[in-house]
Amino acid sequence: MKIKQFLPFFSYIFHPIFIPLYGSVFYFLTYQNMLPPNSIYMILIQISIITLMLPMALYFLLISLGLVRSFTEANIKERRIPLSIQAILFFILLKFSITIENLSELYLFFLGGFFSTVLALIAIMANYKASLHMIGITSLATFVYYLSVNYQLPYINMVATCFICVGLVASSRLYMKSHSPNELIIGSLFGIVPQVLLWHFWL
Repeated sequence: MKIKQFLPFFSYIFHPIFIPLYGSVFYFLTYQNMLPPNSIYMILIQISIITLMLPMALYFLLISLGLVRSFTEANIKERRIPLSIQAILFFILLKFSITIENLSELYLFFLGGFFSTVLALIAIMANYKASLHMIGITSLATFVYYLSVNYQLPYINMVATCFICVGLVASSRLYMKSHSPNELIIGSLFGIVPQVLLWHFWL
């Protein structure tokens, strides 16, 4: 199989809807905290329901109503409702589930995700389509980097892999002709900048 034919695979496994769960699993697998296993499982279940299951159910509802064409492709108009829903769900998660007192790093990750979503919504209102895939994968890569550096975790290979995945996702979106290079760059900035600013503010 040619590499170009394999590229669309990265658009599916790194779809923005999966990024919150990926970041959460990485956090709990790598960072030692005082939470008991049962509490961790409950938090992961809450995150899965709020950021994955509910959005997917709503996506399929929107598709059935003809408001969105597909799970991976959407024009500017079709992005408004899903992004608005995503912002609300992030707010609910931050308000009622993830707290800065108990899970400060994970809280910053989701708060950054909330601000990235708001930036994407603002871009939509300005009739501009930033790459949501790049927002997601760059947010994840930045989170993994800062978590590894701040706590001196030996995950250089993991950080390198994340940034390789950033390149693969970008190549995938270009190959699928879903975005222009500028849209990928803006999406990357929307993903990276909130994470960097929040980490520097917290540190």
